[in-house]
Amino acid sequence: MDGKQHRLFIIGVSVGPVAGLVVAMTLLWNRAFGLSDLVSLVVMYAVAGIGISTGFHRLLAHRSFKTHRPVRDALAVAGTVAGQGPAIIWAAHHRRHHRMSDREGDPHSPYFYGGHGRIAVLRGLWHAHLGWLLDENLSSDPIRYCPDLVRDRHLRWISEHFVLIMLLGLVAPAGIGFAVSGGEPMAAFTGFVWGGLVRLFLLSHLTYAVNSIGHFAGRRRFSTADESRNIGWLAIPSFGDSWHNNHHAFPRSASHGFRWYEADLSALFIRLLVRTGLAWDPVRIDRDRIELRAAGLSRVGGGRHAPAQPPAPLAERRRTRAAANADPGDIE
Repeated sequence: MDGKQHRLFIIGVSVGPVAGLVVAMTLLWNRAFGLSDLVSLVVMYAVAGIGISTGFHRLLAHRSFKTHRPVRDALAVAGTVAGQGPAIIWAAHHRRHHRMSDREGDPHSPYFYGGHGRIAVLRGLWHAHLGWLLDENLSSDPIRYCPDLVRDRHLRWISEHFVLIMLLGLVAPAGIGFAVSGGEPMAAFTGFVWGGLVRLFLLSHLTYAVNSIGHFAGRRRFSTADESRNIGWLAIPSFGDSWHNNHHAFPRSASHGFRWYEADLSALFIRLLVRTGLAWDPVRIDRDRIELRAAGLSRVGGGRHAPAQPPAPLAERRRTRAAANADPGDIE
């Protein structure tokens, strides 16, 4: 998919769900909303949300835990259903974001336009929320940022067929509505509207809000070298990803909620996978390490103007390690 095709895809998955929301509101106004619609919406939102937060984000982008091949593939398919692009490309953009967070090269920083004026702020928030996805020149090289995922033939197949998988994810709620209603054709249509289009609209914009609002407004527990924030009211609908400042302080942590009151549905799901033997080696951060890092970052100072040395992309780190471990005669 080239830049123009990608832009058309983003426009389609942005405009289509808005039209679906209008239809849904019309149906709701006319009381054409029933149990089957609620089930379709909740089930599909949960599947796609876990797919993005647990699958795309914590498993593929950050390798926060290990799991079996079927579970890995299922989470990648579930994330693809969310309609936010191919798994490998999603992970490449996200790894690039962490490497250059709120600095030049960050694909979706709200400080893209600089300045402190109202217009610059609004333009920056729009860019971080959705505008960056409409850039025909947008590119985060998967070979550079996630060579581990590119080598995975299952993930390559899922990424190459992401449009088909997303469309199947829009058909599935129609089947749920049809089944729950006992075979009513109208329930299949309303299930498609609520569990397909409305779910796509809600989950997409709540995910995008972590990129935009999550780097603009909220609380900062850690003085990271960016503007990441924790947003409590967004925690449940984002499956815990809105504890964004926590996440930027410890990117590989399987849990983004560091306190008992910080709801993190993805962390609970990973814990369930571990207890049932479907996952292992989740990255855990103990309380002492959290407090030490908070104190250390506080002394250094944070924010996007603070000095920082971003980690090298994964491909470059592996080449460096390979060169260091090679015989002198093997180094070109």
